[in-house]
Amino acid sequence: MESEKEVIARGSLKQLASALSKAGMLIGGDIKEDMLKDIDPSALAYELIEGRNSEETLHIVSSEELQKAIDKIMEQKQPIKIEVSRSADFKPLAAEIDAQYKIRGREVEHTNGSINDFVMYFRDRLARMRQIIAQHSSYGQFLQSLEHINDYASGREVYIFGIVNRKIITKNNNLMLELEDEEGYAKVMFMNGSSKEAQELYVNANSITNDEVIAIKGKISGPFVIANMIVWPDVPIRQQKKVEENINIAFLSDIHVGSKLFMEKNFSKMIRWLNGDADHTQMDMVGGIKYIVISGDDADGIGVYPNQDRDLAVSDMYTQYKMLFDFVEAIPDYIHVFIMPGNHDAVQRAEPQPPLPQELIGDFKKDNVHIVSNPSYMTLHGLEVLGYHGTSLDSIISAIPNNSYSVPEKAMVELLKRRHLSPIYGGNIIVPSKTDNLVIDTIPDILHMGHIHKNGTTKYHGVTVINSGTWQGRTDFQVRQGHIPTPCIMPVFKSKDYSVTSIDFNR
Repeated sequence: MESEKEVIARGSLKQLASALSKAGMLIGGDIKEDMLKDIDPSALAYELIEGRNSEETLHIVSSEELQKAIDKIMEQKQPIKIEVSRSADFKPLAAEIDAQYKIRGREVEHTNGSINDFVMYFRDRLARMRQIIAQHSSYGQFLQSLEHINDYASGREVYIFGIVNRKIITKNNNLMLELEDEEGYAKVMFMNGSSKEAQELYVNANSITNDEVIAIKGKISGPFVIANMIVWPDVPIRQQKKVEENINIAFLSDIHVGSKLFMEKNFSKMIRWLNGDADHTQMDMVGGIKYIVISGDDADGIGVYPNQDRDLAVSDMYTQYKMLFDFVEAIPDYIHVFIMPGNHDAVQRAEPQPPLPQELIGDFKKDNVHIVSNPSYMTLHGLEVLGYHGTSLDSIISAIPNNSYSVPEKAMVELLKRRHLSPIYGGNIIVPSKTDNLVIDTIPDILHMGHIHKNGTTKYHGVTVINSGTWQGRTDFQVRQGHIPTPCIMPVFKSKDYSVTSIDFNR
């Protein structure tokens, strides 16, 4: 079957005719296929439909009309002129420091999505989570299989472990979990008791999600395990690493180049700021930036959601990425930039996502720019930075009480507790492979995400948690949801003291 990219690339007259027919438009007989050379037919259809007279029931597109639409698209393809000039007084310290980085992307395995693939995927998740819990929990060595759990006598204390298969509230308002491992399953009950301890445990149990891996300490009571403790894989409390050289790391996400709401002037202002066009009070800050991590939704994409074409300023996919890399080109050479995709980018939707393909990158090539997978670990001057777009935050915010889009860092901490970037199966599209590549196997020093379009930062057990917001204005969908984004605010992490400063480019 021909891929969407192949259809777009060949720009056939047939594809254009099909798209126009849905809007009650026909192609004139004087239009030939060679007129469509190097033009995305979906972008061309969008321009023609936008320009038609809405009162017409049937419209025949003339060659003159077609040429006007082509000319408009070609105007969009003109390179962005980003004027940057570095003052002679701007002498960035980061330019004198050698880059020290390692990239550990997530392998994207190709599977058939068979039952066996899913079995292997969840078995790997179980095995790795068991190892994580055993490493930092005093009960780890006592973890018991569920194979014979139903044979144990009432009153016996057990310490069990497994994947949450189901969570229900009973008619007595107790909470019951079905916990499953490779050997069997158990019914775990959290009693809605009146004591402070019982209420605290019950509240914590309410935050348990389907498909996550937990350990439970409790006692056998007939067919149930009555829980008295929950152990998440979690992140142990750690001391902050010492970095020999003082460097700064800037974080970006959700740029959405090509959207009508892409805040291009503000983004250009940020690029100039990186080149030293900054207030004198910020010179040390900008001069210390050695790395930039961009966590996805680099371009707005096409066909990501119904009627997206109405929201696009640039309806050609390749032009969107050309514009993106024009901006990246203007970033100083001494700053190393790491770019990963998100759910709006032109790669597979299932996670892990591969790096942006060469056909989108085009002729762009700079030694300081690195195209990486989503998610990716980047070791920057000895600091472990875990970058992930953050698509799973939607399901986490929906599933766990007291989480909201206004506080994205809180949902990010929930992922750290679960040591998994997308614990709820079905809440986010994943690739069922032999290895669960979304397990947080290495504890990061910095966890960075986007997706929510809301800035937020916090500390959790020695991990700096950063959501870098967006460079897109408030969308109609966000207005309907009552969500207020925080565009054009760039967080900058300083290794000297682990502080995070937000630079506001709205001013």
